Amino acid sequence: MNENLFASFTTPTIMGLPLVIVIVMAPSILFPSSNRLTNNRLISIQQWLVQLTSKQMLSIHNHKGQTWALMLMSLILFIGSTNLLGLLPHSFTPTTQLSMNLGMAIPLWAGTVVTGFRYKTKSSLAHFLPQGTPLPLIPMLVIIETISLFIQPMALAVRLTANITAGHLLIHLIGGATLALMNINIPTALTTFIILILLTILEFAVALIQAYVFTLLVSLYLHDNT
Repeated sequence: MNENLFASFTTPTIMGLPLVIVIVMAPSILFPSSNRLTNNRLISIQQWLVQLTSKQMLSIHNHKGQTWALMLMSLILFIGSTNLLGLLPHSFTPTTQLSMNLGMAIPLWAGTVVTGFRYKTKSSLAHFLPQGTPLPLIPMLVIIETISLFIQPMALAVRLTANITAGHLLIHLIGGATLALMNINIPTALTTFIILILLTILEFAVALIQAYVFTLLVSLYLHDNT
């Protein structure tokens, strides 16, 4: 069991070719577009959830920030659906890879920072030096604020990676313990199996919550710069 503990986090390949691109495109299957005049229940529920989320997330933004609506909604749908598909047996979750999460976090963070320096230059520069700072502390505070600014995309990526990876490891460990206890003690195995079911339900919630938190933090970065 210990040897295969991290096997689910390795990138799957076929004939030496990585399948990351196919896996990343898989969530788009969950959101089909309808050409009918009246949508079915599934598409209606999806549209209602998207409208509810966008209304809540974009309520704090001005007109310039609301131009990012499509980007933010695409981001939360992609991360949420990818996390949910990763909970299927023998599946691969791209959001457990720090490189992929950094690939999402850094461009979005850089876009918000560039937007801030372009449209709110004085306000963006003022973040590096709080008002009323004593003169001897100015160089140190500028360095600290600069470091905290560049840590933001790392915090986004590491938070998503750590939460999704920890959940998958717990499911793997408890599932292995349940199988091992089946031949030793049936009541204990049943108790462990109930814990596994509850943990799986929790992971479904965590998958959606982490998608919302990632997108919400990007939205807050955007709000600070528009």
